[in-house]
Amino acid sequence: MPASPSTARAINDRLALRLLQQEGPLTAGQLKQLTGLSRPTVADLVERLTAAGLIDVVGESGEQRRGPNARLYGIVADRAHLAALDVRTEGVTVVVADLLGTELARASVPIADDTGTGPAVEQAVTLVERAAKEAGADRLHTVAVGAPGLIDPATGELRDSSGLPEWHRRLVAALGERLPARVLVENETNLAALAEQRDGAARDRDTFVLLWLGLGTGAAVVLDGHLRRGASGGTGEIGFLPVPGTTTAPSATDCEGGFHSLGGAAAVTALATAHGVTADPTTNEPHAATLVRAAAAGLSVNGTVTSARPSADGTVTSAHPSKGHAPAAAPHARFLDALADRVAIGVASVVAVLDPGCVVLGGEVGQAGGEELAGRVGERLATMSPLPTEVRASGLGGAAVLRGALLMAREAAQDDLFAPPAR
Repeated sequence: MPASPSTARAINDRLALRLLQQEGPLTAGQLKQLTGLSRPTVADLVERLTAAGLIDVVGESGEQRRGPNARLYGIVADRAHLAALDVRTEGVTVVVADLLGTELARASVPIADDTGTGPAVEQAVTLVERAAKEAGADRLHTVAVGAPGLIDPATGELRDSSGLPEWHRRLVAALGERLPARVLVENETNLAALAEQRDGAARDRDTFVLLWLGLGTGAAVVLDGHLRRGASGGTGEIGFLPVPGTTTAPSATDCEGGFHSLGGAAAVTALATAHGVTADPTTNEPHAATLVRAAAAGLSVNGTVTSARPSADGTVTSAHPSKGHAPAAAPHARFLDALADRVAIGVASVVAVLDPGCVVLGGEVGQAGGEELAGRVGERLATMSPLPTEVRASGLGGAAVLRGALLMAREAAQDDLFAPPAR
């Protein structure tokens, strides 16, 4: 059944808006070429979208012939304002942006462990309101929240978890009550994967797994271009994965004894201490990431050979430093070798089940390790699995959560604003 004239017009409008969002400002002639629509049809949609306040003339092309045909049309960026939140156990960061994703304001607030649920929620909501005011946004169209924990696929809400502060769950409802905006919530690791696929290490992949290495551990699975959440929203809860090398087994309420005990921040910090690796604490990342970054940087500075090779018993060890390289790099190499041994266990488990072809080491620790850590993990994985898998370092690290939340908010807002009318 052919589309009605009104539906056809709406579809054409949406196509033009998507092109303007992806390509930037375009002339009517360029829209005609990219859409394949006739000149009168393009002229009509330009008039409709301008009247609706969705696009406007933003300049002229560099063509010598000036006039109507040279006008550049672009999306009206302030047609809608968006907010993205990265919710952690220790605080909240918010970014406010326009419809094109341009950042207009950013703010953070720490939230202490002993802060009550009500005061913590109030601090976070007030932070969003202040950031919106700073950005000049009278109202927010869409707010996307990235938080640790499981998202109920039936309700889209953050599920109760004994390991997370109560204010996390209360925050989403409070934002919906205080702000005249649509509020969405998604698992932080899933958002990081979306960001890595759009702007980071997985730009050329439609199937990959993001292994999150930060304060905790997690994984996000993208198959054939689609994020997979699982029947209960728990795809990627790799922290609960039973692994060798721990003293106990995880339980339904506690991931201690699972992969978290090998790859979480506390475990990484303890491993660094055991190998004599130290670094001054910083305020912008977990101390585990600072230690890993210092180790990777130490190897680069000292020029240590970082390739690994399997030994006779099948384990993987680093090649010895070449003659003349500083012996001070040895603790750094041993630490990264030991960490790679641990990370490879989790990666091998994921690869055996999903065969993604690519694993991105994300989060602050994954980014801090860079190619030094990713290369070691990849070499170990090659001795553990027959499935060819590329291991890459994150391109975005901890910043991926905010970036993913902003992408989620922008997509939702554009779907609403650009949607064809109901028939």
